[in-house]
Amino acid sequence: MGQQQLLLIVLGVIIVGISVVVGISVFSASSTSANRDAVVSDLTTLANMAQQYYRKPTAMGGGGNSFSSWSIPASLAATGNGSYAATVTASQVTLVGTGNQLGDDETNNVSVTMYVGSNAIDSTIVAN
Repeated sequence: MGQQQLLLIVLGVIIVGISVVVGISVFSASSTSANRDAVVSDLTTLANMAQQYYRKPTAMGGGGNSFSSWSIPASLAATGNGSYAATVTASQVTLVGTGNQLGDDETNNVSVTMYVGSNAIDSTIVAN
């Protein structure tokens, strides 16, 4: 084999190696973003459930304008997207979702905090 052929083989191997590394990093970023979106979606569903409970009269199994006795249903406390916890007061629910994927810092998992009031989702904070 000539030197030109060896140079082309080495160049081809380098290009393939770089392509694999770029592909892996793009897949990882996409996976993190998808998990973050899924956790926000799950928290929005839980927020809607909490607001339904708040508005429903106590005679019908609701809170009667209070979140006090609301809790996350056991079947939704952990899903394929992550795990969820709630801190409940009479006037507000704080939902925290922790995803299954590592976040942007590549150390901690995706984390989202959502504050739910009586009429709306007051704020959503996406960390990592």
